Amino acid sequence: MKPLSVNSTRLLARLQELGSIGRDADGRLTRLALSDADRQARDHLVAWIRAAGLEVAIDRIGNIFGIWGGNKYGSQQPVLLGSHIDTVMNAGIYDGCYGVLAGLEVIQTLREAGFVPERPIAVAAFTNEEGVRFAPDMMGSLVYAGGLELETALATRSTDGAVLGQELARIGYAGDHAVGFMRPHAYVELHIEQGPVLEHSGIPIGAVEDLQGISWQRITIEGQANHAGTTPMALRRDAGYAAARIMTFVHDRAMALKPSGVATVGSVAFEPNAINVIPARATLTVDLRNPDETGLQEEENALAAFLSDLETSGNVKIHVEILARSRPVTFDARIIDLIEKATLKRGLTARRMTSGAGHDAQMIASMAPTAMIFVPSHKGISHNPAEFTSNEGLISGANVLLDVTQHLADASSYRKSE
Repeated sequence: MKPLSVNSTRLLARLQELGSIGRDADGRLTRLALSDADRQARDHLVAWIRAAGLEVAIDRIGNIFGIWGGNKYGSQQPVLLGSHIDTVMNAGIYDGCYGVLAGLEVIQTLREAGFVPERPIAVAAFTNEEGVRFAPDMMGSLVYAGGLELETALATRSTDGAVLGQELARIGYAGDHAVGFMRPHAYVELHIEQGPVLEHSGIPIGAVEDLQGISWQRITIEGQANHAGTTPMALRRDAGYAAARIMTFVHDRAMALKPSGVATVGSVAFEPNAINVIPARATLTVDLRNPDETGLQEEENALAAFLSDLETSGNVKIHVEILARSRPVTFDARIIDLIEKATLKRGLTARRMTSGAGHDAQMIASMAPTAMIFVPSHKGISHNPAEFTSNEGLISGANVLLDVTQHLADASSYRKSE
């Protein structure tokens, strides 16, 4: 018998429609969390959820849930699908949105096919996953899982000075459900890979086993501004040169340790930033990632030791601010097995892999069995208008999610897999 498949026309059309919201005059997509564009996208999503016959629930951090069977099944824990719909600046249309809309499509397909689940199924759109306007990233899922106090999150100020709680109220998404009101039976997040591994290997489905730990630091170096022509090299307190040494250290150490971890200096600024003045101050950010907690700690310690030595050798003062820190996450082995089996039944191949990016799944994993499904990203590009996954790839991932969800929602089938 031919397996059930999602309505690909509906899924692809919704992806394009959602991807049109937040375009500027030049066609660039920017839909930052709790902006007017985010409100418009949320309104679209809620309308689609209601049209699918699902109950809409919004919690106090603004997470949106579409629930099938929430009243009928009483206190049973739901199978939860989802991701996010906020974007970075000048974004692509797939990151996050694909997981939310595919989750909705899976539920709608199952309902229309007459499937009778043994437990509720729900889709979530978590607030502020990207963390561009409000820090930290993955905030909605972090609050939902109990990793950040709600009141702390609501008091967060954005890069433009707005207060998160006030912005939630302004756009009409300060919900009344308690955060964590619905503890999932399992959580599965479908996502584009945002990397080149699947496309390079020619494999259509990634069964994500784990997710790298992330350490973000802001490093400020205090030197002394002075004349670029009259100050001897040996007498300089050059914050710019110290920054360059940090950048080189971070890169060279990561190269020596590959492929176990990665490191990035993503931003750097000099003051006074003049061609003929030795920098008095340099500020840079360091992003360290590793799938092993011990390995991540080793990299943090190595950087700290290097900075301590640099203060002496460079005659500068260095201040370190921890911006974000998350431990590596290992996903649920049973759900990973289900993803592989569902992929094979579809006549496809799967590859077990690590996620190099952070996702809402890493937060929900602290409260429920969790795993992720990846589909290929063309040339590994993401957070960019050139972000692209073929329609075939998008549909294949959604169909694998459909099969995994159907299995998880059948409580007896899930028990058999334990």
